[in-house]
Amino acid sequence: MRKKSLIETNPYLQNLEKYRESLITNVSSSTAIETGASVQSVVDTLTEVTRSIFINHNAHPFSNHHLS
Repeated sequence: MRKKSLIETNPYLQNLEKYRESLITNVSSSTAIETGASVQSVVDTLTEVTRSIFINHNAHPFSNHHLS
């Protein structure tokens, strides 16, 4: 029997919008601590970058579908 991947079993990774929000929050706070930048400036930068990376909003970042 095939073992399910983390993306198939973790509910936090299955909702793409919540996943993005959580990722941006976590990375922003860590980056702000390390760099001394404001959390909001990091959030703004990451939000802009993720919009350009995930052009196809239906593709999950862990799938290969967003690469095509």
